[in-house]
Amino acid sequence: MSDKTKKMFLIASVVVPLLLYCVYYYGVMIKNAPYRFSDLQYIRFEYGEGDSLINKYNSKTGAYQFVTKRNELKVTNVKLNKDELLYLHRKAADLGFWNFPAVEENTSLKESGQKTPHFMMEYVYKNKTKKVLFDAAYDGDRSLKDANERLIKEIQKVLNQAELRTKRSQ
Repeated sequence: MSDKTKKMFLIASVVVPLLLYCVYYYGVMIKNAPYRFSDLQYIRFEYGEGDSLINKYNSKTGAYQFVTKRNELKVTNVKLNKDELLYLHRKAADLGFWNFPAVEENTSLKESGQKTPHFMMEYVYKNKTKKVLFDAAYDGDRSLKDANERLIKEIQKVLNQAELRTKRSQ
């Protein structure tokens, strides 16, 4: 056998089966993933000072209630399109939202009675729900806090863009 034939045989007998196995393995994993976008029903997002989560959004109903800078409660209807929901789903997956603890609070500040911003994010799927309550003064793992803050900013950014789009279309 020539050197070229030996190399081709080596590639065909090692690399090709490995690639086929990877495609099969990850294909099954993705198909059986617990949080698939196709199963996403809606996203809830609430925030406010302390335990008062007065600002609320529900993507299922489109109900969006928030306090303006002039301290007025504004209620509007903002629908997220499929692309925006897909973006938020993927952003949550990228940041590891499914592995976040359910409650991330700073217990020492809570016991002293100080009110800090709290955020509740909930992704509801057909068979599973992931809900996280995050305190902005969370004193735990820094990377976890950063991931929460990034996800919150992304959700708020998408909501602001959708609200502007809704205002323009009216």
